[in-house]
Amino acid sequence: MTVRLHWFLPTGGDGRTLVDRHAYGSNIGRETRGLRTPDIEYLAQIAKAAEQLGFEAVLTPTGTWCEDAWLTTVALAQHTERLKFLVAFRPGLLSPTLAAQMAATYQRLTRGRLLLNVVTGGDSAEQRRFGDHLDHDRRYERTDEFLSVVRGVWQGEPYDFHGAHYDVDGGLTSLPPDPVPEIFFGGSSQAAGPVAARHADVYLTWGEPPAQVKEKIDWIRSLAEREGRTVRFGIRLHTISRDSSADAWSTANRLLDDLDSGTIAAAQAALGRSESVGQRRMLELHGGSRDQLEIYPNLWAGVGLVRGGAGTALVGSHADVADRIEEYHALGVEHFVLSGYPHLEEAYWFGEGVIPELAARGLLSPATASLATGRPAPLLVARGR
Repeated sequence: MTVRLHWFLPTGGDGRTLVDRHAYGSNIGRETRGLRTPDIEYLAQIAKAAEQLGFEAVLTPTGTWCEDAWLTTVALAQHTERLKFLVAFRPGLLSPTLAAQMAATYQRLTRGRLLLNVVTGGDSAEQRRFGDHLDHDRRYERTDEFLSVVRGVWQGEPYDFHGAHYDVDGGLTSLPPDPVPEIFFGGSSQAAGPVAARHADVYLTWGEPPAQVKEKIDWIRSLAEREGRTVRFGIRLHTISRDSSADAWSTANRLLDDLDSGTIAAAQAALGRSESVGQRRMLELHGGSRDQLEIYPNLWAGVGLVRGGAGTALVGSHADVADRIEEYHALGVEHFVLSGYPHLEEAYWFGEGVIPELAARGLLSPATASLATGRPAPLLVARGR
């Protein structure tokens, strides 16, 4: 099992700050320097950099404050050649048969560069903006049915499904996707686990300390075994990697200096209303305090003071960050979905610093390692007779 690396597309905007310009006040965009709008030219720079540096895919988020992930990434596919797009979407907001058809079309248009990130949703206020009024556990029930329909429709034969949330007669994708997109799925609640076990190709967790990540891996693996399935694992983290550990922590402290107590308090109040168990676990890592944010060697919880979702970053020298990735990898984590502020510059810091470290340790595929080292991958010659 090699390390598979992915980057992030900031379709809600980017900048040299952790402050979310949308979520906690209308004056943020005017008061904070270094903010960048998510126009196609800037996003294309990030996508091209990710491809050139050796990242396999880029995660594109979903929600009120983001550009639509499907439309944005299919446009960016025209600016790249190999890069895959991990498209986040919410099952309750479109028909599963339509989603299956969209994915099949996307695969043909991009020649197989689609991955799917299923986001069930942990914030009822956000869900209601889109007309979804189901509670937390019923949303996971619906996701279970949704993915059953999607996988059924992808078989290329008329498919019937009759459940509590979907009633489909003869659902069909006349040209199934080739290859079938891998499904990435996350969720820390008891309602989420069985859905992951039945449907996920990759179970994705936010960046908790290794012991907690191992608990999740063991939990999902045991549930999947009961279903007769094997699930692979991924982790979502930010990174601040520099030539020296001191430089990396200086950058982290500078990001922290941008945050006043009022901004942190407003963010924590908003995030505390989330129904997401994963979000609650992120908040528990720091408790809303600036003190003791290094919760494990090189694992910094400062991002989660003001941003929802993944709230931790790997901070340190390139070797330090590679050490932590190697530690998570030893637990069974294969996919690393990474990001940093700003995303263009941090992609280069990681790509030119950490990726060669991982290549030297033999953790990358030959193709990714060849991009990191500048040496071509070894040619495999078939021996026949």
